[in-house]
Amino acid sequence: MSSEQTPTTPDITGPRPRRLTYAALLAALEGLALVVGGVWMLVLGVTGEPDDRRQAVTGGITLVVLALLPLLAARGLLGRRSWSRGPAVITQLMALPVAYNLLQADSMAIPAGIALAVVAVAALVLLVNPETTRALGIRGPGNPGNPEK
Repeated sequence: MSSEQTPTTPDITGPRPRRLTYAALLAALEGLALVVGGVWMLVLGVTGEPDDRRQAVTGGITLVVLALLPLLAARGLLGRRSWSRGPAVITQLMALPVAYNLLQADSMAIPAGIALAVVAVAALVLLVNPETTRALGIRGPGNPGNPEK
């Protein structure tokens, strides 16, 4: 195998950086919130009197399926898998417009929008931190790794 084909693995001998653990916990928190919201919509859609039962069930299933992205990303981050940062960042970027829309509401959704925005921004900061990047074994552009292998 040439040095270009040699896979690089993160240094998992030391302790996991706290920033990486916190980022994983925030992603897992978002995933669990999506699961809870999806199950709540499903239960209301099946047992309650929604305006449109089909829409409530479809929305609930969609939220539960969408929860897989941050939950898998959180698991990967805890396991120091470099692939996991991409889905985690995508989750946070998708959460920002949702938080903005919640902040535009004139209801009890405003505190939820504030909480979601804070969690998304905090998770993004943790995910792009150089310590997190090193722990995941992610190389920056123009840094091909160790060419002496």
